[in-house]
Order: sequence, then C-alpha cells, then structure tokens
Amino acid sequence: MADPASTPLGKMLLEEITPVVMVLCTPYVEESCLKNGLSLIQLLSPFCDFTNIDVPVRTASDQPYRLRKFKLRLFYSSDIRQPNLEVAKERLKKVITHVGEKNFLESSDPSQVNNLLSRPESEMLPSWFQFFNKELVRTLSFSDHEAFDHPVACLLVVSSKDDEPVNRFVDLFNTNKLPSLLNDGAMDPKIMKHYLLLHDNQDGPFNKATKLLADMRNAFGQNDCQIICFNSSQDGKIHHQDNPWAPFKSDALPTENLGCFLNLDDLNEIKDFMQELSSKHIIPYMEQKIRVLNQQVSATRKGFRNQIKNLWWRKGKEDTIDTPNGPVYTFNSIESQIRILGDYAFMLGDYELALSNYRLISTDYKLDKAWKRYAGVQEMMGLTYFLLDQSRKDAEYCMENAFNTYLKLGSAGRRNATRCGLWWAEMLKTRDQLKEAATVYFRICGEDTLHSAVMLEQASFCYLLSKPPMLHKYGFHLVLSGDHYKKCDQIKHAIRTYRSAIPVYKGTTWSLIKDHVHFHIGQWYALLGMYDVAVTHMLEVLASTHQSKTTQELFLRDFLQIVQKTGKTFEVLKLQLPVINISSLKVIFEDQRTNASAAAASVKESLWRSLEEDMIPSSTARSNWLELQSKIIPRKYKESNICVAGEALKVDIEFKNPLQIRISVSSVSLMCELSANPEEDANSSNNEVQNNEDRTSTSSGDINSCLILSEVDFSLEGGETTVVQLTVTPRIEGILKIVGVKWKLSSAVVGLCNFEFNPVNKRVVRGRRKQHSPSSDLKFLVIKSLPRLEGFIHSLPEKPYAGDLRPLVLELSNQSKFPVKNLKMKISNPRFLYAGNQKELNADFPACLKKKMNVEKSGSHANVNKTLQNLFHFPEDISVQEETSLSWPLWFHAAVPGSIPLYISIYYEMEGVSSIMKYRTLRMHYNLQVLPSLDVSFQLSTRPSRSQEFLLRMDVVNKTSSECFQVHQLSSVGQQWEISLLQPVDSILPSQSLFAGQSLSCFFMLKDRRRSSTSEDSIPSLSHIQSDVRLGPQDNSEAFFDVSSSPLADFHDCERSSQGMSSQGCEYKVDFVFIAQLPKGNRDSSSNAPLVFSHHACDCSPSSMSPISWLVDGPRTIQHNFSAPLCEVNLKMTITNSSDAIASVHINTFDSPSSNNQPIDDATTSQPPEHQSGWSEIPIVNDTKIITTEALTTRVPKSLSLESVPQYIWSGTSSTKLVLQPRSTAEIPLQICVFTPGIYDLSNYVLNWILTPVNDGENQGEANKSSGVCKGYPYYLSVLESNFKD
Repeated sequence: MADPASTPLGKMLLEEITPVVMVLCTPYVEESCLKNGLSLIQLLSPFCDFTNIDVPVRTASDQPYRLRKFKLRLFYSSDIRQPNLEVAKERLKKVITHVGEKNFLESSDPSQVNNLLSRPESEMLPSWFQFFNKELVRTLSFSDHEAFDHPVACLLVVSSKDDEPVNRFVDLFNTNKLPSLLNDGAMDPKIMKHYLLLHDNQDGPFNKATKLLADMRNAFGQNDCQIICFNSSQDGKIHHQDNPWAPFKSDALPTENLGCFLNLDDLNEIKDFMQELSSKHIIPYMEQKIRVLNQQVSATRKGFRNQIKNLWWRKGKEDTIDTPNGPVYTFNSIESQIRILGDYAFMLGDYELALSNYRLISTDYKLDKAWKRYAGVQEMMGLTYFLLDQSRKDAEYCMENAFNTYLKLGSAGRRNATRCGLWWAEMLKTRDQLKEAATVYFRICGEDTLHSAVMLEQASFCYLLSKPPMLHKYGFHLVLSGDHYKKCDQIKHAIRTYRSAIPVYKGTTWSLIKDHVHFHIGQWYALLGMYDVAVTHMLEVLASTHQSKTTQELFLRDFLQIVQKTGKTFEVLKLQLPVINISSLKVIFEDQRTNASAAAASVKESLWRSLEEDMIPSSTARSNWLELQSKIIPRKYKESNICVAGEALKVDIEFKNPLQIRISVSSVSLMCELSANPEEDANSSNNEVQNNEDRTSTSSGDINSCLILSEVDFSLEGGETTVVQLTVTPRIEGILKIVGVKWKLSSAVVGLCNFEFNPVNKRVVRGRRKQHSPSSDLKFLVIKSLPRLEGFIHSLPEKPYAGDLRPLVLELSNQSKFPVKNLKMKISNPRFLYAGNQKELNADFPACLKKKMNVEKSGSHANVNKTLQNLFHFPEDISVQEETSLSWPLWFHAAVPGSIPLYISIYYEMEGVSSIMKYRTLRMHYNLQVLPSLDVSFQLSTRPSRSQEFLLRMDVVNKTSSECFQVHQLSSVGQQWEISLLQPVDSILPSQSLFAGQSLSCFFMLKDRRRSSTSEDSIPSLSHIQSDVRLGPQDNSEAFFDVSSSPLADFHDCERSSQGMSSQGCEYKVDFVFIAQLPKGNRDSSSNAPLVFSHHACDCSPSSMSPISWLVDGPRTIQHNFSAPLCEVNLKMTITNSSDAIASVHINTFDSPSSNNQPIDDATTSQPPEHQSGWSEIPIVNDTKIITTEALTTRVPKSLSLESVPQYIWSGTSSTKLVLQPRSTAEIPLQICVFTPGIYDLSNYVLNWILTPVNDGENQGEANKSSGVCKGYPYYLSVLESNFKD
C-alpha cells in the first residue's frame, strides 16, 4: 500500500484531526477585515495549511523527528461548542441541495457502462462525496469524549483603532466570555495565549501601531506579541487571479472581489505570521505538553505496580449500571490526561506514542463502562493502525468494535457511528476491499433518510469499482439511493441517480426495474416542470407488455396527463404504441399491372406472371419491361418503381397493441415527399412541381395539393392486431418517396415511424440485373395519367351450391379520356368460369340451354378450342371508348365443393398515350365458397345375354340442410349411347323433388348402338338415338337441356381435362350429365328464374367386369323323337376380348352335371377370388337374364331340383383353345347330344383366360388381371318328345 498519509483517508485525517486555535478579536478587527469581504478567520485560514513546514519535533522519546505537514484549525470562541443537531442537519441538507442544483445543471446523458468503466476512478466518483463526508464529520466537532478538538492555543487580536489595546486583550480572555466547554471542566482553560495587533494601513500611519506593540510586549512578554499591517491598497481594486479564500467562503458571489485591499506584501506578512505562530509557538507548546503529560502518566499508570493498583481501584465497577454517557471525566482526571496525551501525539505524528496511550486508556473506559469514550478510543486506535500501516486485522477489528459500540448506544452514538463508518469504509477502499466498503456504507444507513441516500450512492460506486464490476448491485443501490433522495424531496439527486442506473439495465432482461426507473424519472421531471424530458422517459414504459393491466393503465394515464400539461402536441419518432411491424409492410401500386380489388393485389406476383405468360407480348414477357425503356426513364431512376399520376398507391401496415388495455389511434397517414424530376427540362410543363419542390400534403381531400393522403382512425383492444391500408395519390409527375407513417395516440401524441429503406443491390448477377419486389423500394417515378380499366363481375355468387350453372356479366369501365383496344382475357380455372359469345349477353336463361327442335345436331361444339386453351381474345372490333363501359357475357359453373380461388387477367393496349407504357393488365380475384348440394354417383354393370347392354344405377343424395331440388334429366354424352328408365320415376319419387337429406336411386338400361349384339338387332340412325331421359313428370313437354352445346359441353370438356382424361371416350366408358333445378326464387331473391345445376360424371365403366365376355346362343326349345338314334343340338359361343391385351382362352366342357362340382385343375383352384367369374341363377324374365355386378364375382353351386333330368353329353371337342387380339370377337361352335326329354342347364363348362399386355406402359389396370377363371352361366334348354317321326 502507498503512504497512508497520501491516501484519501490519510489526507482527511491530516485535515480534520489537527490542532485547534481559538480566536478572540474586537469588532474593529472584523471591520477592517470585512473591507476585503472576509472575516478574520476567513482571512487567516488559507495560510494555516503547511505542506512543507519542516519543523523538528521531540515528544516523549529522546530521538527527534521532522514534521513535514501541519495544519491549524481556527475557530471563534463562540463556535467552540457542540453543533446543534437540527442546525447541522439543515446545513448538510443545504450542502446536498447545492450540489444537486449544480450537478443537475451540468448533467448530461448517462454514459454506457463500458465507457464509464474506462474512466479513471477520480473522474468516475462524484467530487462532492468527500466534501459531504467532511461536513458530516464536522457535525461531531468538540465532543466531550475526544481531545483533538480541544483548543491548544488562543489567538487574541486587537485593532490599532481600539482604545487601550492592552486592556482590550485582558477583557477578551474574560472567563465569562469563554466557551462553556472551557468553563465546565471538559477542556483545560489554561492554554497558550498569543497576542496580535492588527493595523489597517488605511486608518493611519504605522507609528501609533509601533508604540502599541511596545506596550503589549511590556505587558504580555516579548515573544507572545506580534503585529500585522494590512489593507495596503488605497483604491481596493486588487484582483487575485488565484483566489485562496474561495474554499473558505462558500457564500461568496461570483462577482465579489475578495482581498481587494490586500497587496502581495500584506499576503506575505500574514503568511509569515501564521507560519511563525505554528513553528515557534504552537508546536513547541504541544511538545512540552506531551512531555509533561507523559511523565505524569508514566508515574501514575505505567509499570507493573501502577497497573495492579489501577485494577484494584477499579475493581467492582463492572457491577455498575450502564448509562448512555458513562461517568463524567474532567480535563484534569488521569483518564482525560491520557486521552489528551494520545491525541496530541497523534496530531504531531507520533503514532506509536498515541497508540500506546490509546491502548492504556481503552481498558479503563471499558472497565468504567464509559462506552462512548471506549468507542472513541477504539476508533482512534484503528486510525492509528492505518497510519502506521500495521496489522490490517487489528485496524479493522478496532473500527468494527468502535462502530458496533456506537450503535449500541442508540441515538446518542448514531452520528459517531456514521463518522466511524465513513473512516472505516475509506480504510477498506484504500486496501481495495471495495465490496466490504460497500457493506459498511450500507450499515451506516439509519434513521436519517438523506444521509442514507448519500451512503447508498457511495456504496453503489464501490460495487462499480470492484474487480470484476458488480453491475447489478451498482444499479440496484443507485435505485435505492434515488428512492431515499425522493423521500427527502431531493428530486434532482433522485433523477441523477436513476439516470445513472439506466445504462446498467439497458439491453438486459430486467424489464420491471427498467420500467420502474424510466417511469419515476418521467414523473420527477414533470414535478420540475421539464415536461419534454418527462415525456421522453415515459415513452420508454408505454409498451411494457410484461406489466399487469393495472400498471399499464397507470403508465398510460400518467403519460397522457404529462403530455396534457405541456399544452402542445408532441411528435415522437419510433413511438412504441402501437407497435408497427415493418416486416409486414406491403406496398400495392399499379404500373402496367392494375388490380380490380384489394384481394387481387394480395395475390403473389409469381401466380399472376404464370397466368399472364401467354397473354402478354413475348417481347416483354421474357424480360423486364422497365429495361426496354432504359432510354426513356432517367438514369437515376431506372431502379425506381413506376406509378401513374392520379392513381393511388396503397400501403398495408400492421398495427399491434402490445398492452392488455384498449388504445385509441387516430389520424393515421403516410409521410411522403414529392419532388420534381431533376432531369426534366426547365421549360417543361412541370414547372409547378419544380417551384414547389419537396411539398407534402396532409390533407385527405384537398384537390389542389400535390398529394392526397388518406387518414384512418381505429381503436385496438388488448393484444389486438389489425392491418391498416393507407393511400397516397400523386396528382402530378415527379419523384415520390414514401418516408414513413404518422399517427396520433389518444389524440395527444403524434407518433412517427420512418421506414428503414435498404437500397436495392445493383450488382449484376449472371448477366441479369437482380430482381426485387415492388414493396422493397419506396421510391417511385410518377408518370402522366394513363387509361385504366375498372372491372366487375355482376351477380357472381359468393357461396353457391355445387353444380350451380348460371350466366354472368363482366363489366369493363374506362373513365379516362383515351380508348383502349386489343383486349384479351385469361381465366385461371375454366372449370368454373369462361367467356361466352357476345350474342349470349341478353339470352333468356335457362331457355338458351334447351335443345332446339329444328336444329340439326352436330358432333362437336364451337368453344372446345377456346376453353381448352384458357385464353379468350375479344373480337378485334371490340374496344372500350373513353368514359364508357363494355359488358361481356360469362358462364359460371360451380364444379366441385370447397374453397375455390378464381384469377382473371385482362390485357388491353393504349395507343399514343405514353412512351413508357404501351399496355396494361387488369387483375381480378374472387374467392368462392362452394357448398355441397347433390352427391351423384353411378354404377354400371354388364348384361350376360347382351354384351352391348348395361345396367346403370344412379344414386343421388341431397346434402344441403334446407334446399329442395327438382330432378330434371339424365343425359349421356355422345350419340352412341341410348338410355332408358327401367321403372318410372313417379313410383320412386312421386313429388319429383328431392328434399334436404333425402336420397334417390334409379335404374337405367344403357345400350351401345354402334353395332348390334345379335343379328336380329338393327342399327338405328344417330338422330333417333335417345341419349336423354326425363326424370320429371313424363307428360312434361319441356325440352331437354342440350349437353352437346355450349356452355354444358364446354364445362364437360373442362371436367374431363381436369381429371386428366382424353376427349375421346373408350369402349364401355360413358360420360353422364345429371341436371336438377331449384324452384324459382329459392336462392336468388333478385331473380325469379330457376337455378340450374349440372353434375358431370366421366368415364363410367363396370368396375369389376371381366375383360373376357361370352354369349352362348342357340335354340331354347326343341322337339325330338327319341325313338331315333340320338338328339344332337348345335350351339354357338361368341367370345369378346374387351381389353387392350392379347387374350389366350381355354374352354373346358364336362359331360356329367355332377362334374360341375368337381375341381377343374390345380391352376383353377389356385386363382384368387377376384380372378374368378361366373353366373348365379336368377329368374328368367322374357327369356332375358339381368346380370348384376355381384353376379360376376362368385359362382354359387347349383341347387336346381328337377323331377327328371336325363343325361346329355358334349359331343363336340371337350377342350378348345384360341387367341383373341385386343378388342376382338371370335365364334366357337358347340354341340351336345341329348338322350332323353327334359330341361337341361348347359352351364357345365369353364373358361380359363390369360392376358398378355401388348405394351407394358398401357392399360396397367387391366394388365394386372393377368389370368382368370369364368364358370358357365345358366343356359336352359327344353327338349320335348315329338309324336311324329323325323
């Protein structure tokens, strides 16, 4: 450790524990001194501190030492008394208040913690701490239990103007005028006296003073009398650059010229006097006093005999009752003499002698239970150990012992404990025990709140300076200190400490204490009337999401009250309430791309580009259209977006209320800058813009302004998030930049949020300029006004039922002064919407969908290519003239239920309007919620006896909750199919209405009339084939809906295309269209026309039909005379391969009926069930067997019981093999031989087939049925006995 005397504690001890000189003077002396603005003591004090006095001193030992530093403390006799407690407190309060005012005016923004730690310790610690500590120590001056404040000398000063100066000296030291401590016996009144004659040179010549000095020396001695002549300046205009009296006159005014009559000679004379008084009078007097006292103490207390005597004399005092002050000791008691000896030795720097006497007296005080005196001695022992730089442990033990002893005394020792704690903390700080010093400061805190505030603040700096810094405790103790300052109405100190704590909690997760600090700083600044700064700090707590609802209401209410007191509207950059999500910022502007609605603008640009790829001219579709205009757009703005004057730019911004309480937001608008294009010619038509550069408009409807800005008002509940759309409309050409957004919170504070704009990266990547989205750049080049189409689809239902078919009208409006032409339209989903013909605009619906009886049916429809290509070209002669509108028919069909998006883009061109834009597109977007209506399913089965006839089952379920549908018709698509009902609908659905939740099942006969299945069938003409069947009343003469014409045929093609099916149907695959209606006005109250619903089914086929089918043909009844040799019957089997693979067929016949139940072979029995087909017996209806799908899956053993079944045999080949090419037919002759009349079931045969795919890539579904077994179906032959011979 460095020299203890050079440490802060050492310097404080050398200043505060020094000899005291009592000053007595006459009024004339003070009068002469006051000419310089100073009292006598103030005049002499700067010359009482000697930093290099170099005086030899010899105390108790024979070895002298040299005293280098020495200081005197001067006090008027009236001030030598214990300070009044209340006056002392008030003085300290004034000191703190003065420092607070000074530091508050000089305060700046708190530094970051890292910057604060990089400073030297001297700059880090407030300088007023030492001043306050000294003042606090001085409040304990002239205690009766301590001797270092006892006067060691008395300086008597008389003016040369006084009458009879010698008598005045005698009168000054009158016992009645001495301090009470001297008269009461606490202090020795027999002290050294020194006499000074003060002569004011302005009062007369020096001769009189010389004579008076001679009289004094005759009366008081030659060495004890001196004279000082001062005020030598006649005009009193001397100005001292280095004012030595400033530290001793705290109440001096800045303009006051202290020492104005004192010249350099006067100052030197005063300085010489004080040095002579110290070195030749006071120090020798103290030396002599120490030697005398040491001899007395040695004679009475030192040595073994004296110690035993002292202990015996004090025996029994342990039983005395403790009193706050203990026994009373006069100045001449041995205990007081020892204490005086120790204090004198301490003040003269003989610390060994002082420590030995402190030890000696400590035991006496402890035995006498004089606890205050005991604590005082322990305190001095600790300080002596420190200055001797010996035994840190002993020094700390003495200080802690003294501190605790003072505290035990209660209020009587509280102030002494504070002084002891201050010295103890300084001692620990000198030894770098900063955490322990902080603990001592914390222990000093007591009942005095103001003193506690200062101690807590000093403790905080101990934590900051510790290694490593304890930042959390530093900030916490600062907050505690500020809270104590506020309780004492020291608001400026409270603000200072709280502001110093801000950097500690900045950037940390300690949110609650951060809010506490900022909120109270804001409140305290408001109390001082500094509302601007108060608002700044209150803003920090507005968005405190972690606080309770009650606390959030408190923060917001106090904030608004402070703002209201200011009487003005604050503009706050980055106001945190509400929170603006900059990342959600979306700019919607229109260049060559225009939007019919906000929904269209929210669609991703990539989707529109893919939709418009075939519609936009290829020269611009393959490159950025802006790059083609590089010679037209100014170079500086090539990367800027383009917008059109008079058309609004929309900005979607997300606002969120982070609090739990409701907030009100009003006057939300954009902040924009509109300036002239600097590269335009000065004589252009845009001079108005150039003359009004950087004009901005806040009006929402001023048509004369350059910008039209929208304003939005809304409120947000707790935690609510909303997206607000703001618009700005430039009215003239120029450069537009969207700077940010502003709003009003609770109509009191204007919030400003600048959009952080990052310039686009302009590096060339792989030869192409890097693309950027429109919302990434908030700078726009405003070009002159252009035509803009507005589009709307009338009567488009938002929630239609599935199958809804209706006409719509597209209306395109042109409000500009220029026409547009070359219109094209692209629809994303033609399954739901496509463009019709212009002649359909005013067509009668639904009559326009009905068949025309006098019109020849054709096999195709006109709109196939148009629908499949998905791009509609308006006729070349169609244009939209200026300030007119165009209506065009559309057909709508709700194909399937669900959420369906529709995207429509309309392309149009402008001629002679702009050199930058040649065309524009209108984008339309609709979201439809298609509700389930009718669930229609079909099941198709083949007939066993007719290979070209099928049984069709249609199931219809009404899945609505309230609607009632009228079934109208079922149509097969194409003219090769004939459809007919097997039973009237009236018997199944008498009301012809399908109510909610009701189901319907109908059976139909479906015939393929492309070729006859038997030789007796003839092929009718196509015009007479019935491909429609009425499901309503059979006597209804209403025409059928024409499913082969637009729009039904077009929508059906779209259904096939959406399912990935080719336009040409395969054999045995049928398409159906089921049509129903809603009664008039059920859904659309605006129209009485019924709603038409069409449901389309594509590629219906027998789901489990075998690819091999056959038909046994022959006579059903024969007559034979069995007297003849035998009866032979010839049959024919027609086998059809309906697959696209090569079929190998093996036919095995069995002679005995019993053999039907026998296993055929291992290969047959090993086939899985799904590869086995056969027929089960069913009733015979008009010699025709109705075969269902279920009959094709299993073969049930026959159980037919006949009374007489003669035997028969297959007389032809019992095993036949053949190969069938794909989709071919072959005939095989069969023959049986009957031996007796009867009824025979000719089903005892089996077909084994194997399919070999022609191409592995085709017909994988049928190729999977590589083999199978089909058992014979019942074929009944009646053989009758003939009564005549053949």
